[in-house]
Amino acid sequence: MRRILLTNDDGIRADGLVRLAAAAREFGEVWVVAPESQRSAASHAITLHAPIDAFPCAFPVPGIKAFALSGMPADCVRVGSLALMPEKPDVVLSGINYGYNTATDTQYSATVGAALEAAFQGIHAIALSEGAHACHEVTDAYLADILRELIDKRLSRGQIYNVNFPHCALGECRGILRDRRLSRGSFFHDGYALQEHLPGGGMRFMVKGEYNEDAEPDTDFRAIVDGYVSVGEISNLA
Repeated sequence: MRRILLTNDDGIRADGLVRLAAAAREFGEVWVVAPESQRSAASHAITLHAPIDAFPCAFPVPGIKAFALSGMPADCVRVGSLALMPEKPDVVLSGINYGYNTATDTQYSATVGAALEAAFQGIHAIALSEGAHACHEVTDAYLADILRELIDKRLSRGQIYNVNFPHCALGECRGILRDRRLSRGSFFHDGYALQEHLPGGGMRFMVKGEYNEDAEPDTDFRAIVDGYVSVGEISNLA
């Protein structure tokens, strides 16, 4: 039986993680090791100069061993596969992230970072994300089929699958596009807005993004904008 480790960057109580766990049970023995709270945009960060606490916790999907970790999503993969599980997992599933991980945003994504850590450890890995909206119809309709297609479809060492589900209604989804390359663009063109001046000459800034849908053909970004499920590959440095 496959050993499957699940993690995410939205925290162990996130709805996307619960839905992924429910779908993953069909494919093997499922363990969940996820951050105790939100860790978005942590990229591939790991904890080196502080202890990492792991607490067993109740999980809303029956039959799953779950731990909440004080560290980062990449820590969850490391501690889960090297310390908590009796044997390394056969596959790591990271997600389902609340918000797309496409194009240049993947370099910030801790969902992707956790999957890349698994690849670094020699473990097959899939990162999964969806739009940051309440409509999950496409994800829930396609998730099991995507897992069935990719869960045993091995890549070269250091590579992961990156899957994004559009947030449109199921009837508006145009299907699946595979082999999507990473776009060089992004959904938001970021800048920083000055919020206030602080004592001692300090300044407080807040990120301010301008929404954008100008995406190149044949990319993950273009696929999502056009209402497709996007499946692509990302290479680690390893």
